Amino acid sequence: MPQPIPSPFAAIARQLPALLLTLALLLPGPAWGEDDFALDDAPIIVGGDHNYPPYEYLDKSGLPTGYNIELTRAIADVMGMNVEIRLGDWGDMRNALAAGRVDILQGMAFSEERVAEVDFSTPHTVVYQAIWTRKGEEAPRSLDFLKGREVIVMRGSIMHDFMLKHDFGATLIFTPSLLDGLRLLAAGRHDCALVAKLPGEYLVREYQLNNLVATARPIAEQPYGYAVRKGNTAMLARFSEGLAILKKSGRYQQIHNKWLGVLEPGGVQWTRIVKYVALVAIPLLLILGGTMIWTRMLKKEVAHRTRELEQEIVERKRAMEELAVRQRQLIQADKMTSLGILVSGVAHEINNPNGLILLNLPLLHKAFGDAEPILERHFQEHGEFRLGWLNYSRMRSEIPQLFEETIEGAKRIKRIVEDLKDFARRDDSDFSSAVDFNKVVEAAVRLVDASIRGATDHFSATYAAQLPSIKGNPQRIEQVVVNLILNACQALRDKHEGVFLKTALDAAADRVILEVRDEGRGIDPEHLPHLTDPFFTTKRESGGTGLGLSVSAGIVKEHGGTLQFYSAPGQGMTAVLALPVAKENA
Repeated sequence: MPQPIPSPFAAIARQLPALLLTLALLLPGPAWGEDDFALDDAPIIVGGDHNYPPYEYLDKSGLPTGYNIELTRAIADVMGMNVEIRLGDWGDMRNALAAGRVDILQGMAFSEERVAEVDFSTPHTVVYQAIWTRKGEEAPRSLDFLKGREVIVMRGSIMHDFMLKHDFGATLIFTPSLLDGLRLLAAGRHDCALVAKLPGEYLVREYQLNNLVATARPIAEQPYGYAVRKGNTAMLARFSEGLAILKKSGRYQQIHNKWLGVLEPGGVQWTRIVKYVALVAIPLLLILGGTMIWTRMLKKEVAHRTRELEQEIVERKRAMEELAVRQRQLIQADKMTSLGILVSGVAHEINNPNGLILLNLPLLHKAFGDAEPILERHFQEHGEFRLGWLNYSRMRSEIPQLFEETIEGAKRIKRIVEDLKDFARRDDSDFSSAVDFNKVVEAAVRLVDASIRGATDHFSATYAAQLPSIKGNPQRIEQVVVNLILNACQALRDKHEGVFLKTALDAAADRVILEVRDEGRGIDPEHLPHLTDPFFTTKRESGGTGLGLSVSAGIVKEHGGTLQFYSAPGQGMTAVLALPVAKENA
């Protein structure tokens, strides 16, 4: 999930208005006359956004409502001020404040850039920002998600300022309001929208934009409070004092809970937690104490009986282990037989539809080629038009490439299925067939290509030229190679570590050689002699059975070859397979 953007200025924002107010009180000012304390009947013009629920918005009757509205009226009530609230487009409201047509904005998010043009009060709440996308599409995991995408932002909003400050390489799409932006996104336009969490949830629910979803965690959090033109500290002081009075009286908390309390996460009630822990822990401690006393008495009795049964248990355990080994071998053999039958059936079922794909795609490709002059003429005469989800000017170059990639993918499916069938086919023939060792290794690599790509970004295979043939069963040799490659992939700790494979000829020993080297975690020296023991595995927790190398060692032995391993902890492992060259070739 996306991590929240650090807010280094959050603490400054909370203290800034109080510092400004203190400084204004300490500095000498003009002498106050009697007329300065007279009540002014001229209303204070308070501006706000007409569509920023639940903070401030116009209800169905066109009247201002929301958290900011009720808070402003409460401050005016306790301070004896005459206020007139005006809601409109947010960009217009900011311009009106700068031009003096509005005296104060009742809700503005703090940023270092905005301090140059306005003065902020003590924040009365915090606004959490989120990335909104359509359901079913890629979920953002970080702010890098914005790179190269079309991002909807409200003009003049805090996220507008944020995107201008941080260059993510995104294309910005501006809208006059949050609702306009969310409607564009819901209609399938552009890639995502930057909208505050609470207003976004309110608008999505109110206007039934049910195909939109926000990041679970906020990408930014900004202090949110009153803002006045730079230098208008007297106005700011009146509202800050009124806000302080509301907090002292508890009325602020009532307003906050009414509009935001059910939407924002509450604090942890530590007293309640301690109470519940005590209610659970004390009985548990009593039970634990009694259990320890009872256990100590039982230990003496058990120790006496254990000495009598120890020898018998050891003998029975050894017999059970041997029986379990035989049972697992039988089960594994039955599984391999069933797997061969299953793979053959699945391969047949995959080949049928894949054959239709390979048959139909060239025809569709040619049909598009025949239709392209007609589409091109229509484009020249009538201009741009939609073809599928995209414009024709883009699709005319991409469709041929899509056909070629799809055909190549279908061919790759066919090759993989053929390799899978060869691997699973039961072959009871003798070991007298001439085998091209390089071709067997290449087939094994194709078979586990998906596992290789999922495990590492660094894989290479080097095949020696003009290797002499060997005698044996190609399917069984292929099974050994597959096991060695999979073991190497499973030993890697991340995709930066590599797997390297090469074939060679040892002319002095008349043997062909396969070396599989990985840069993984390696293996302890005491484990090396046991790698080919049945059911020995260092990957038991991840589902390893310990039969792969044991079966492989048996196959190599049947072919008169050797299988050796070299490793050190943390330095990877190298497996070397050597098989004798056919006598006529030798």
